[in-house]
Amino acid sequence: MKISVKVPATTANLGPGFDCLGMALPIYNTITIEETVLPGTGIEINVMADENSIDDLSLEQIPMDENSIVYKAVKLLYNSIGQSPSELKINISSQIPVARGLGSSASVIVGGLLAANKLLGDPADELALLSIATEVEGHPDNVTPAILGGLCISSQEEDGSIIYSKLDWPDDWQITICIPDYELATDISRSVLPLEVPMKDAVFNAKRMAMFVQAVHQKDKELMKIALQDRLHQPYRKKLVPGFAEVSENLKHDDSVIGCVLSGAGPAILVISTKDNLEGIKSVIKETFESLDFNVEIMTLPVEKNGATFISQDE
Repeated sequence: MKISVKVPATTANLGPGFDCLGMALPIYNTITIEETVLPGTGIEINVMADENSIDDLSLEQIPMDENSIVYKAVKLLYNSIGQSPSELKINISSQIPVARGLGSSASVIVGGLLAANKLLGDPADELALLSIATEVEGHPDNVTPAILGGLCISSQEEDGSIIYSKLDWPDDWQITICIPDYELATDISRSVLPLEVPMKDAVFNAKRMAMFVQAVHQKDKELMKIALQDRLHQPYRKKLVPGFAEVSENLKHDDSVIGCVLSGAGPAILVISTKDNLEGIKSVIKETFESLDFNVEIMTLPVEKNGATFISQDE
């Protein structure tokens, strides 16, 4: 049997929601798992990448054996039901840019898990899959919308279980994503974060997170402008992301712009706006990165309301 799963890209944090807010976007990786018939062949992993999503260096950094995150996720699922993975062939068709803060790792974890679960006869329910995916990824903010789609709030509890809720993103609010032509590994981006933060900064983000939820519910643009502020991660990470401070500064007087935030650990940047001046926003972004001698891919995307989906199931 061969199972293929299409998984959307995700953007996490969205300003104040460090490690708990995530949103699915319509860029996709497809993960296919097939049980091979030849005993002793072990694990085979192949990555077939869109030329815009990955470069040679990134490809070299992706383990093609038992150290791969997709295999780790699959093995955890098998072990959870008292089994060990049989000989498997795993193909990853990659369109999500690697090391840009768009959930490429979450997508392959989720795709591998869902495909393996189907091969096993669906022994794991949604919450179990979320828990395993989070164990591999380290936090639930990307894997939750990758599985469920849309905008999600999620939390990993002390027992490893995941609590989540979905919010309805206003249709009038646009997501313009800027993907610069340089990478930023998540572990590097996390390394600049302090182990402790001042109480006033923690309180600041708690207030902004509450405002964020209310702004989404009420479709309140002015409240969202305040809600997108953050003191837990972006002030520390912005020095690793050339263009973030400059884009934010150059767009701050545009009335159609609601806010600029890092996508996950970066370096991709999200500009949240109304529909009024999308071409003007893109022009400012392009000119800003050109002034810094960086190329940038710019696209306006809707929220992907559907999470991972099965696209084929062959006997």
